[in-house]
Amino acid sequence: MTQGGQTNPGRRTVLGAAGLGAAVLGAGGLALGLPGTARADGGRGHGGYRDLPVPTVVAHRGASGYRPEHTIGSYQLALDMGAHVIEQDLVPTKDGHLVCRHENDITGTTDVAAHPEFADRKVTKSVDGVSLTGWFTEDFTLAELKTLRAEERIPGTRRQNTLYDGRWTIPTLEEVLRWAEREGRARGRRIWLHIETKHPTYFRGLGLGLEEPLAGLLRKYGRHKKDAPNFLQSFEPSSMRRMAELVAAPRVVLLDAASTRPWDFVQAGDPRTVADLIGPEGLEWIAGFAQGIGPTLNLIIPRDAAGRLGKPTTLVRDAHARGLILHPYTLRNENTFLPADFRRGTDPTAYGDAFGALKAYFEQGIDGIFSDNPDTALLAAADFTRR
Repeated sequence: MTQGGQTNPGRRTVLGAAGLGAAVLGAGGLALGLPGTARADGGRGHGGYRDLPVPTVVAHRGASGYRPEHTIGSYQLALDMGAHVIEQDLVPTKDGHLVCRHENDITGTTDVAAHPEFADRKVTKSVDGVSLTGWFTEDFTLAELKTLRAEERIPGTRRQNTLYDGRWTIPTLEEVLRWAEREGRARGRRIWLHIETKHPTYFRGLGLGLEEPLAGLLRKYGRHKKDAPNFLQSFEPSSMRRMAELVAAPRVVLLDAASTRPWDFVQAGDPRTVADLIGPEGLEWIAGFAQGIGPTLNLIIPRDAAGRLGKPTTLVRDAHARGLILHPYTLRNENTFLPADFRRGTDPTAYGDAFGALKAYFEQGIDGIFSDNPDTALLAAADFTRR
């Protein structure tokens, strides 16, 4: 099997992760309390997020380096690889169901364009100030969405993933929660999720608020309490403040580039940027309603003009001083996504030195990391904690 002109580490590393799960990471890959595994609370243990292994490996949209993102197949592979937490992004359907898609624009992640019965649903919309033309979940009922099939989002970079195009439907969050219950019973442990509300201000303006139905599902499946096995997350702080009023589950504020402003701030006329939020006052403010932040990796170690890693910032130290954990995003194996220091060869789709990049970020003291390739991140985390 080949990937980007080289031996495909996907299948081979999956087998490595399985062996690692038995020998190092424990049953199901969960490395609680093993020698060399740091815990964010110093080992006190209360059944909550601070009992997770550090560094925590969050499977970004599932094992999206190997399967089309946000499918049961992607989530299942991530779990089988041993990922500590598995991410879901939520958008609504026309009839109010929460489904797992990174964006409400499903043009590039489904076969909707091949369905002539939906040709008239193609429209141009402004979503968070960006003009987009395509098909959008809020214009479909759940029954209609279920007639579509998921496809690889970046086929030019991940050609091998197109093998699985058409294999899975778009999952609802409730289907994922049921899947997590089944897997939890089979494995004898709780399955951790990282659930993001996408474009919450935009959807609330359409009468499709995300937070209330999300809270309802969390309560239904017993995932609403302080020690619930899931994080809630959003790029819009107001969404997490709203969730704090509805459930006690731990919350994370996602942070884009320093110069950007969260869309809810733009809509509310709040002049603060991400640069303000990662300053002392901003972090104190976030700590008032959230337990962590999810910054882009460039906020941890900026890249220079050549794309190489520069001098680390003080964000990790500053956030920890205010009791916040950090789950930055996103580490991917392909050269095109890696800092220039860790690219290998000239093929942008080939794998670079992802282990070296992961080590550089782990050395900053982050509590976890989002990765499209959870098997790679798990091996790097095991190397790091064994030092």
